[in-house]
Amino acid sequence: MAIEIERKFLLANDSWRAMVSKSINYRQGYLNSDEHSSVRVRVSDGTAKLNIKSATIGSERQEYEYDIPLADAHELLTTLCHKPLVEKTRHLVVIKQHTWEIDEFEGENAGLIVAEIELSAVDEAFDKPNWVGEDVTEDIRYYNNQLSKKPYTTW
Repeated sequence: MAIEIERKFLLANDSWRAMVSKSINYRQGYLNSDEHSSVRVRVSDGTAKLNIKSATIGSERQEYEYDIPLADAHELLTTLCHKPLVEKTRHLVVIKQHTWEIDEFEGENAGLIVAEIELSAVDEAFDKPNWVGEDVTEDIRYYNNQLSKKPYTTW
């Protein structure tokens, strides 16, 4: 079984911007999102993936991801995915052995910036830079599948 262990944080300031090593644009939509799981289509850098995650709230969830043809992904995003789509730029910041993924949302989620860190264990220690703010791992509003249902600009 594939398990994702991830923590989510709001940002305390913009000092992380000077540390960005790479930025990637994402466009994603949800085919399904209910109390059990979400099924997402994501396009980035000319590639496309189908992703299935358990709907568990917290830092540990089941996750499966598969490559799909880019043309199929575009068609799914246009015709079958729930709207609004989630659009964001993911900025990568490396701190020691961890890569922070900082998602700067666009469109109907504009103004929201969330930092995520993937861990190898729930209790794994990690350096928390001064630009990392409030831990929102347990707050369902910040999950991408929820942002597709209730965008940040409507809060």
